[in-house]
Amino acid sequence: MLIHVIADYGHGDLAFAEVAQRLSLHLEAATVVATPVPPFDTLSAGFCIGQLALTEGAADRVVFHNVAPRADEDDPRPENEGEELVAAWTDAGTLVLGPHAGHVLSFLRGRLGRVHAVELPGSGSQFRSRDFFPALLAELVAGDERSLRQPLDPQAIPPVPSERVAYVDGYGNLKTSWTSPPAPSGTKVAVTIGDRSHTATVSDGTFEVADSELSFAPGSSGWPLASGDERRFYELLLRGGSAAELFGGPAAGDRVRLG
Repeated sequence: MLIHVIADYGHGDLAFAEVAQRLSLHLEAATVVATPVPPFDTLSAGFCIGQLALTEGAADRVVFHNVAPRADEDDPRPENEGEELVAAWTDAGTLVLGPHAGHVLSFLRGRLGRVHAVELPGSGSQFRSRDFFPALLAELVAGDERSLRQPLDPQAIPPVPSERVAYVDGYGNLKTSWTSPPAPSGTKVAVTIGDRSHTATVSDGTFEVADSELSFAPGSSGWPLASGDERRFYELLLRGGSAAELFGGPAAGDRVRLG
């Protein structure tokens, strides 16, 4: 079994190792793959969840996520209580387990089979993803659904915000929530993120520009829709450089304006 762990613990942080160790206690044969996202960044987490849960892969894989800003309430949190834990199954049967925070489930809209709240101690640990979640994940993988509570309406999940940076990869490519071209291939467009503007070429492939030029094209990320059509996300790529550096280090959620 493959377990994807998507969390904001930090690159190489001890927390990833602790969670992997606890998962191996409950699911001995599992292979754990860690994918870090920036602190409290539920949009990047949701993008990664969609990419790993909805693309081709082992039928028995699961996605375990923990990005929990504890922003659902502004008051002090007694005993470190956090957001509601939710178990979701895609229409292909992939299990996704983690706190229901921000946009973590947004990219799964339209591809969910069912969604349930999960019963667990709401408080008592600052590190719920180590102390509580692995045992519950093992129960669900084994088909034991005693911890499931009421079903949740998938339509209540917030939609993916439009025209935003969705994820910044290790090359500095800016993966966006754009899924259709703003102009015909070959058109030059002004791209503004924050207070920086640069010219990009709309194209059918990210490398269809000369060295040191910026392209806006469908990238490597995307997955099939329930209709059978393919969703592809457009990204900004600076040939031979970093689009993220060019735009001053934007974060997921920043507006991508084209004109």
